[in-house]
Amino acid sequence: MNKVSAPTNEAWELFDFLGDVQFWVKDRRGVYLWVNRGFLMNYSLDDRAQVIGRTDFDLSPAHLADQYRLDDERVLAGERIINRVELVGRFDHTAAWSHTTKLPLHDKRGRITGSVGITHPAPASKVLPDSADAALAKAIAYIRRHHHQPIDNPHLAKLAGLSLRAFERRFVKAMHSTPQQYVRRLRVRLACRALVATSAPLADIAFDHGFCDQSHFTREFRRETGLTPREYRAHYTA
Repeated sequence: MNKVSAPTNEAWELFDFLGDVQFWVKDRRGVYLWVNRGFLMNYSLDDRAQVIGRTDFDLSPAHLADQYRLDDERVLAGERIINRVELVGRFDHTAAWSHTTKLPLHDKRGRITGSVGITHPAPASKVLPDSADAALAKAIAYIRRHHHQPIDNPHLAKLAGLSLRAFERRFVKAMHSTPQQYVRRLRVRLACRALVATSAPLADIAFDHGFCDQSHFTREFRRETGLTPREYRAHYTA
């Protein structure tokens, strides 16, 4: 197995001076090789030695760590994840909305040997990867506040002050998904937390997160995670 050596270039240490930014380097197994001070602060840690050699499963709730690992596998296959809005775990086992970018690392022969990533908080007033595209801000904020209710594209387009076609085109460009894909993924991600953190019946979780019924919840959840809600809960509460 190819391995990535821990960075020694002093340039990496520049990231220590960006207090609200987390920066990290991982090998192909998802093991941390280097992190900046912002990363340590997010997890309420004092020294890099507390992170280097560990994985996300040592640092974050399992349901979040699993999502991070799925992302890593995409990056290790050559994909670039750019400015995605997602939930990022914190030291108190809560999660905050953040902008995340992950890229593959290559050796001198061009082989992918690990991944590098950066994330920073996404304030509610600036939820878009491209803050210049403020037309979408109201629509995104509406989705987050009303994810448990029916949401259609014409209403979102009206909130954004755009025609339906222009809204859908701009949304895909900014968020790398269609509006309805974004709604579905948001509902599923929030439902993940409810499945792990509560003992609420599946039907109640489905209703609370905008799914028509438990069958609809199960179908959409399996599409996003590869597991049924029941399987997911059993796996992460075992």
